[in-house]
Formats: sequence, structure tokens, C-alpha cells
Amino acid sequence: MSKTKNNLKKNSQKLRKEMTKEERHLWYDFLKTLPVTIHRQKVIGPYIVDFYCASAKLVIEIDGTQHFEEKGLASDAERDKYLNDMDLTVLRYSNYDVNSNFDGVCEDILKRIEVSGI
Repeated sequence: MSKTKNNLKKNSQKLRKEMTKEERHLWYDFLKTLPVTIHRQKVIGPYIVDFYCASAKLVIEIDGTQHFEEKGLASDAERDKYLNDMDLTVLRYSNYDVNSNFDGVCEDILKRIEVSGI
């Protein structure tokens, strides 16, 4: 395994143990209960995505405030393009969305999974 790939794997394991409050809430109170496999902190190419459902070709990202700064927006655009080029759909929700409209976020994710035929 290449050093970079190994570092990504170690980083993803660390991120699984240190999920944000919003990631934990979405995982334990919704995603984990779905009848499809969802991976947490999954390495895809040079990136680690928050959640990944292979059967629905779906990436779910929970964005903190850094994602709304110029550097974060540019980085996310590059990352989303890479993932879209792999035929993956990227759903982005802010921490605020998860905290203030949890049911709406869950309904949106469920709708996207169902649309994929799962």
C-alpha cells in the first residue's frame, strides 16, 4: 500500500473515532438504521468522504463553517468534480441543517437513496 493511501486509511480511522457532533447524530440516529450499507469516513481516491453508500452511488458530506470560506469552497468544488466524474452524487448539508432540520435532511437522503432504486 502506498504511503499516501496508508495515511488516508489511518486518517479515516481516526476521523471515525472523532466524528463531529453532527456526523455522530446523523450516523447513530439515521444512517446506521437504514437497510443499505453506509460507510463512515470512506477513502475514495485522494479524498475521505464523511459517508458513502456504494449501492446508491451517493456521498454525504456534513460541512462545518470552514467549508463556507473561500478556500473551503474551492476545495469542495474540486473534490465534488472528482467524485462526480466517478459517477457519484454528492449531497452536502451544513452543521446548521443537521441541527435545525434533522428530519428534512434525513428525508432528503432517503429520497435520494430511493431514487437510485435501492
